[in-house]
Amino acid sequence: MKMRYTLLHTIYFFSLVLLASCTKRLDQKPSDGIIREDYWKTKEQVKAAVIGCYGSMLGDPTGDGTSLPELLFLWGELRADMVAPSLGTTAGQFEIMNVNTTSTNSIVNWRPVYRTINYCNTVTDFAPGVLQNDKTFTQEALDAYVAEAKTIRALLYFYLARSFGDVPLKLISTSSDEEITNTAKSSQQEVLDQVIKDLNEAETGAPLTYGSAAADKGRITRFTINTIQADVYLWMDKYAEAIAACDKVINSKRFGLISSSAAWFTTLYRTGNSNEGIFELQYDAQKLNTFYNLFAVPGKQFIAANRVMDVVYTTDEVNNLKDVRADGASVRATDGLIWKYVGKNSTDLTAQSDSYTHWFVYRYADVLLMKAEALAQLDRGAEALVLVNNIRTRAQALEGTNIRPDPANKIEVSRFILEERAREFMFEGKRWYDVLRYVKRNNYAQLDYLLDMVAGIVPANTLRTTQTKLKDHNSHYFPIFEYELQTNKNLVQNPFYK
Repeated sequence: MKMRYTLLHTIYFFSLVLLASCTKRLDQKPSDGIIREDYWKTKEQVKAAVIGCYGSMLGDPTGDGTSLPELLFLWGELRADMVAPSLGTTAGQFEIMNVNTTSTNSIVNWRPVYRTINYCNTVTDFAPGVLQNDKTFTQEALDAYVAEAKTIRALLYFYLARSFGDVPLKLISTSSDEEITNTAKSSQQEVLDQVIKDLNEAETGAPLTYGSAAADKGRITRFTINTIQADVYLWMDKYAEAIAACDKVINSKRFGLISSSAAWFTTLYRTGNSNEGIFELQYDAQKLNTFYNLFAVPGKQFIAANRVMDVVYTTDEVNNLKDVRADGASVRATDGLIWKYVGKNSTDLTAQSDSYTHWFVYRYADVLLMKAEALAQLDRGAEALVLVNNIRTRAQALEGTNIRPDPANKIEVSRFILEERAREFMFEGKRWYDVLRYVKRNNYAQLDYLLDMVAGIVPANTLRTTQTKLKDHNSHYFPIFEYELQTNKNLVQNPFYK
């Protein structure tokens, strides 16, 4: 809790200072003089700057965009098959759900992401100089702070690369409009290579622990880095490397699966920072999340798709059995309410003033299923299924969802893992990226999975047109927001949207 209070007291100051540095032009005396001349003097200021990077992910300090967790939910779920529109769904959201995204859609505005990246760049640029100004500041402490900044930057570039393909790669902090608006795109491969470079460099300096659960789950540790490495390697089809990264987390013995007791939902989601958490964006009573308006108010924007209960989890009314991740956990079955972020427990809705469920970036179940996915691709299906069944046993998954894949059949095992990920990470912003990773593997060998998926999403009269679109691999990435093209003449619109 102490870390959260520190964050709340520092983010607003730091955000305003950095914002000033990013929105004014340079003159004879830099307009960001507070940052360059007066701010970077003490180790306490470095820490405040790093905490500010985390804080910028919780909200929208400039007031002109969407909070990062909300944006990551929209990017990771709207193009997939787990959410359905509700009374408050906007035109832009409908556009994406119907696979008809245009460059004027504000949801594809990446500014909130690049804003946080720029905060991280500011830390990596200026924090090293504090060693000369504050003799109590150690190299070890500097390395740890820089590791946090580089890891957040790497994580956000990973999201950008998966969402847009080729994107501008900025590794130096910006202090003028010209610097912001004149950066051309780097290839997706170049971005991913930089992500891995950042993570590998950060791994050596990152701490194993900060001494408290809230800090260990809310800030970057070495195990957070290993988990992100595994995710990136999976995307890059580097399966041995993904397994090695997962094993670093598994072999640490610091994490486990929360058992499916009556308190499972409360422990894992409502309270948060459990033994299963690896990286959670920390909300609390002083900083509420934005999900209540999305999922719980009368004009809510989204509900669970019908297939969530009918197909993904299924029911067993004869034996009165249920998957613990289903009704009263991920969803409220009676009305499709997305429950994971608004439930007080398995039956009671929380008050809007108490809407502080964390946003899970990674948890231990993800490590196990990523390792299983990599094992399957290396023809080690039997080992993969052991890990999947550990997840299913914890969740009391129903037999109706067990397709009993042949361990020697890579396609069957991979499909089983994909569907188990849908059950495990329902509404956690992962579904689209999981589907795309599965589909694009082996030169889009499983493209039909995506074409079949949209058959249950888009209106029947547009299905054929939509499936034709999706056969073009370039359509799997968002367009660049029109404003960015207008202000940065070095940017070129993504191929499908030209």
